[in-house]
Amino acid sequence: MGLPIAREVVESIAVQNEVCIRPVPLRRIDTHTGASEIIDVPCGATLEAKCPSCAKRNRHLRVAQCREGWHLTEEPAITPGPADDYQTHLIEQRADFQAARDQAARDGHDTADIDLAIVELDEEINAAGVRGNVIGSPVTKRARSTRRRQDAPDLPKRTMARTTLGRVFRSPHGKVFRPSMFLTLTLPSYGKVKDGVPVDPDRYDYTAAARDALHFSKLVDRFVQNLRRVAGFDVQYFATVEPQKRLAPHLHMAIRGTLPRAELRQIVAATYHQVWWPPLDTVRFEASHLPVWEDGAGYLDPDTGEVLPTWDEALDQLDRDPDAEPVHVVRFGQQLDLQGVLAGTKDADQCIRYLSKYLTKSLGRIPDPDHEGQRRHAERLGEAVRLEPCSASCANWLRYGVQPKNAKPGMTPGRCTAKAHRPEHLGYAGRRVLVSRKWSNKTLTEHKQDRRTWAMQALGIPEDPADPHRYTWRPIPNGDANLPPISVRLLRAVHERQRWRNHMTELQTRADDQDPSATQGMAA
Repeated sequence: MGLPIAREVVESIAVQNEVCIRPVPLRRIDTHTGASEIIDVPCGATLEAKCPSCAKRNRHLRVAQCREGWHLTEEPAITPGPADDYQTHLIEQRADFQAARDQAARDGHDTADIDLAIVELDEEINAAGVRGNVIGSPVTKRARSTRRRQDAPDLPKRTMARTTLGRVFRSPHGKVFRPSMFLTLTLPSYGKVKDGVPVDPDRYDYTAAARDALHFSKLVDRFVQNLRRVAGFDVQYFATVEPQKRLAPHLHMAIRGTLPRAELRQIVAATYHQVWWPPLDTVRFEASHLPVWEDGAGYLDPDTGEVLPTWDEALDQLDRDPDAEPVHVVRFGQQLDLQGVLAGTKDADQCIRYLSKYLTKSLGRIPDPDHEGQRRHAERLGEAVRLEPCSASCANWLRYGVQPKNAKPGMTPGRCTAKAHRPEHLGYAGRRVLVSRKWSNKTLTEHKQDRRTWAMQALGIPEDPADPHRYTWRPIPNGDANLPPISVRLLRAVHERQRWRNHMTELQTRADDQDPSATQGMAA
């Protein structure tokens, strides 16, 4: 029983060779020749707990993206190109579908089938390389007062310059410097902690910690808006959201260009996000005493049979109250870490490593799993997040006597399946990597293609045909007799990866013999 298990050894060797251990088998059919083959597509996981190989690959890709866009010296040329013939054909077809849908609506006919066809066509338009939605966003937002809070300082307003580059400094000797910034922002304190554990858990504000985590992404968006307004130019950034030892999310941000430290502190102090939701101060239903569903009416009070107010009705009541206050206000904490960074220095490389240090770790990762206090702290924070509403459609609104948006039968408070309530996220449902559109003048897919092209050329492997319509892909059902076992596929992938690595090592040795400086570029 003490002997190693063969399957675990195979997976371990696959991870050592950076082979995906959870590949998705697909059948690729060549429409020109009719030939088909089974291709293992990497799962693309971003967390080590799911697939260490894919997580490491994604981390390296993000590091390359961060490095390439941080200290640009020329404006990125982002000009949408003209549509090709296929894209034009799809848009024209979309126009015909829209006309048919409008005519059916005028005649009083059911438009469900046409709506479904329009959704599928819109997806095909995006897959063809057209960005955005044809008709834009039809969702209307409620208007809220834009008056700033009295307890937040005002921000200066500057005329926006159409540039993404920061200030240029010149030394008396004519040397040009274009510095950038590395910024770390944290959330406020919820109680004294030591080694990531509250000193007094009973006085630690777990409710505020859960709500701050749930709305942290909105606070970051507001900070970027304020930053651009004060800076006076289109600030570009590369940011990552990572967990602190106390399990609260915090932000590391690489910013192109510089601002005075005093202004940055003013921006942080003036940034906040108000959550205009129905009141959360009284729990009306919990445990076995929960609202009941009735077809045609929605959720009812189990004692009185009264229909609970819908989400829109609850917001209407909030709008009619002149003395209403936001249910929660999110702000950054007092701690602010800011440093200037120059391109090509050790500080820049260190900051990039720091940005991606915990990128493959979950936000709910306990630093020391054997530490009883840290485990208990994670459990209490997870329990607070589990019972807090994460969105307008969260089932937890039933606890407070409000029907969630788009309510449906079977909703149970405390059992919302949204991303924010999962233990590995602990309330934060936003993206772990935040990259502005004009950061590196490339999308992440283009960065990935650049690395792939370089590797293919170095290995002498011809690239796949550029025609995206040559191949069709089909999922392979479980139990397919033609699908080899996962262990066999992993062994084949390990052999192929070792062959590639040996070839790369040989090329690197040759380059080192001819030009030692070329080795550094190949290693990168």
